[in-house]
Amino acid sequence: MLSAGDVQRVAELMRETAAAELLPRFRNLAQEDIRQKRPGDIVTVADVAAEQRLASGLAKILPGVPVVGEEATEKDSSLPDLIGRPGESCWIVDPLDGTSNFAAGHDRFAIIVCLVHDTQAIAGWILDVPNNRIAIAGRGRGVTLDGVAVPRLARQRPPRGYVGYKMRTEFDRQLSPERRRTLGGLTSLNCAGREYLEVLAGHREFSLYRRTKPWDHAAGALMIAEAGGVAVRFDGSPYRPAGGVEAGIITAATPEILAEVQSALEAVRTPLLALRG
Repeated sequence: MLSAGDVQRVAELMRETAAAELLPRFRNLAQEDIRQKRPGDIVTVADVAAEQRLASGLAKILPGVPVVGEEATEKDSSLPDLIGRPGESCWIVDPLDGTSNFAAGHDRFAIIVCLVHDTQAIAGWILDVPNNRIAIAGRGRGVTLDGVAVPRLARQRPPRGYVGYKMRTEFDRQLSPERRRTLGGLTSLNCAGREYLEVLAGHREFSLYRRTKPWDHAAGALMIAEAGGVAVRFDGSPYRPAGGVEAGIITAATPEILAEVQSALEAVRTPLLALRG
């Protein structure tokens, strides 16, 4: 569906978008450039401008393939339904992953693009904008980080992970000391794209998220799988980009690490399912 040239055109489009719409606005936003979509969920003029540029560019790469963008979905909540259409394709776009970091002047934000066909992610791109790192994955073709093939992810004990603050608090509060020691350090970068790249780079072994908005996770889950890892919902079913956003996702470098994380999650599962962080 995509030629090798098209894969690079998407990467170039992301870099151009970062240079034109994100970096000039970083640490240069006026108060009126930031608004709340809902309590605790902000959007900036950079998000909107970047998504418009990405959508326009992607339409030239694959004419007729619709774009499911995070910001467009705020205006049309039916857009994510396009992801689950059998036999059809769509782009999924997060124009500024880590918006709260960006707005606060913290250099942890990314652009994420994923191509879905027949309900499955078939290609994904994550650009770590401040560090100019890019990961590219194709279904069945592996994943690269800055043009270098990512080897099979390694198992480290105890596995270290990315977990949101509320979940991390519950792990520390509810797990027995013995059970807690089966996991290593837990932290969050508040930027899913950046966290997926850190797992690919071997700096962490798993990530766990309560909410699974497709623009945050479709590309990253594909990348982890292409590097020999696994991505599942909290109930153990394989992760797919389509479906509800409340089913959770665990990505892990190896099946053994996944089992350890699932075991720890089971011990605090009921309260975690009620959390929104």
